[in-house]
Amino acid sequence: MTGTVRAETAKAETAKTEAGAFPVLTQPALTTPKAAGAAMLGLARAGQRLVAVGERGIILLSDDRGERWRQARVPVSVSLTAVRFVTERTGWAVGHFGVVLRTDDGGESWTKQLDGVAAARLVAQTAADLVRLGAPDAEGLRETSLRLVEEGPDKPFLDLFFANEREGIIVGAYNLAFRTQDGGRSWTPWMHRLDNPKGLHLYGIAKGQGPAAGDLYIVGEQGVLLRSTDGGERFTALPSPYKGSWFGALTTADGGLLAYGLRGSLYRSTDRGESWTAIDTGVASGIGAALALEGNRVVLASQTGDLLTSRDGGATVQPAPARKAPLTALADGGGGRLALASLRGVMTLDPSAPSRPAPSQSPASSQPPAQGSVR
Repeated sequence: MTGTVRAETAKAETAKTEAGAFPVLTQPALTTPKAAGAAMLGLARAGQRLVAVGERGIILLSDDRGERWRQARVPVSVSLTAVRFVTERTGWAVGHFGVVLRTDDGGESWTKQLDGVAAARLVAQTAADLVRLGAPDAEGLRETSLRLVEEGPDKPFLDLFFANEREGIIVGAYNLAFRTQDGGRSWTPWMHRLDNPKGLHLYGIAKGQGPAAGDLYIVGEQGVLLRSTDGGERFTALPSPYKGSWFGALTTADGGLLAYGLRGSLYRSTDRGESWTAIDTGVASGIGAALALEGNRVVLASQTGDLLTSRDGGATVQPAPARKAPLTALADGGGGRLALASLRGVMTLDPSAPSRPAPSQSPASSQPPAQGSVR
């Protein structure tokens, strides 16, 4: 069995790591004056800076609360789905083709730490080790490794959590999960540590706060709801109040937990996911983004541009003026503003003024314009 795994791994390395086999993994993101209008999928604060990630490897930076944006240097051209920072300089982004990027200069430049080719190899190696040790998780991981080798590095990572500059977990499609304890220099397959026997997609990961500060939560397809109480060593399934897909989870300072997803679904738990209350949102489309702010305030955004606000940790929500674009991510823009990522670029929302799309490439940028549209 071990020999089979190693043979499949060798075959994959020979056939799928040849130069040019997957050019999106080595081709830098296109630099274009139209970047600010690209589909953006993730958004985060890095100190006072805003960092947005999106289609074809585009990463945008703003140092003036979203007034102007410029492109970062990115070594891949795959779509990026999520971004997180643990300090104003150090952060990670994940995306399609199993890509993980790290920055140590506030998002100005990025280094690839993992991709789907390397991820498949790691899963095969770990499966072989577990088979040799007779571990009970070995067979499931071995089957996963063979599938990853056969299908190639097409699976996306969809969310990530980092506790600090060393410890993090990334999750994605088909139960993909990896952990690092050295800041991403090495990764360990973690799928066999998750109670997700159907291999369903994992869309979001969040850390508990307040009384639930020791917990980690993962949500996903078909009501997948997992909790770890041991720092991410193991994730066990919790009874889900909803059988549709969750698109994300959000925790609040009072220990509350919100899960949101398809058809405007929003549920709230005050006992670490043991029981849930359905929250009426009045929204028909999927809720795909949420943000916790000071004072137990919460903002949620839908895939059709609806905005919802709460001043009680999500126990009740009220509609806010809707945007005219599908919203994908939210961040505190500073100075009372919200930053909103959408499929039409990044915009800002000032409570005292209507929002507007972000302008295109900053005139001060030294990056040359690209040929053609990012669309």
